[in-house]
Amino acid sequence: MSNRPVLNPSTVQTALRDLAQSLRAWRLWSLLGWLEIRQRYARSKLGPFWLTISTGVLVATLGVVYGSLMGQKISSYLPIVAIGLVVWNLFSASVNEGAMAYINSANYIRQAQTPRLVYMFQVVWRNLVIFAHNAVIVLVVLALFGVHDLRALPLFIPGLALFVLNATWIAMAAGLLSARFRDLPQIIAALLQVAFYVTPILFRGHMLPAHAQWIVRFNPLSYWIDLVREPLLGVFPSALAWGVGGVAALLGWAAALGLTGRYHRRIPYWI
Repeated sequence: MSNRPVLNPSTVQTALRDLAQSLRAWRLWSLLGWLEIRQRYARSKLGPFWLTISTGVLVATLGVVYGSLMGQKISSYLPIVAIGLVVWNLFSASVNEGAMAYINSANYIRQAQTPRLVYMFQVVWRNLVIFAHNAVIVLVVLALFGVHDLRALPLFIPGLALFVLNATWIAMAAGLLSARFRDLPQIIAALLQVAFYVTPILFRGHMLPAHAQWIVRFNPLSYWIDLVREPLLGVFPSALAWGVGGVAALLGWAAALGLTGRYHRRIPYWI
């Protein structure tokens, strides 16, 4: 790898040009993502709703078991688990599949001159469609147990947008680095498994004892998930959560675009 700086005028222009071309090609990556879902569930009566059913069973099982172990009321604990798992599935699938996006699309990249980020947007779009299917679980749980304060509900939209932006830049960086270092997808999958247990998905931060609060306090994923989950629970996300989400998105996208611009031409050779 060369020693030239990551962010020079040529790198920035290449990255921004690729981003602009990828956004203009939204019909391509949205169609590719949708076709991949259809192919995955070809000739299936329920299609992606099989994922919804399996996630729903998992939510009900974990909600009852862990709620009993933690001494929580099902009416207050089940929404936490439902939203946490559905949101986490969106994040982990986007990052895991993003790490393999360039590798799995090697034939397209070698044979056709397409913007690189098309394949990342395809991954994120596909998982957003699956997220929309799984959101049925959240709607059912909230319909059963209600939302405490409807005034916070509209904040779900900007919260989800920030969450997706952060998941996307991580997928972009993971995909580029994984194309160069083929052991990285396995490392990322292992790290995500660890992150699942130290991120407040099956619990909320205040449920931890005082000496363990640092697990949540220094985990940016906990703030990102709060941006989506808290409004659905009728709680206004903290200013700190918005700050962590916004700053991470700005810095992360700058870094990911810098890497993409610098190594844009090397991707076909790495894969």
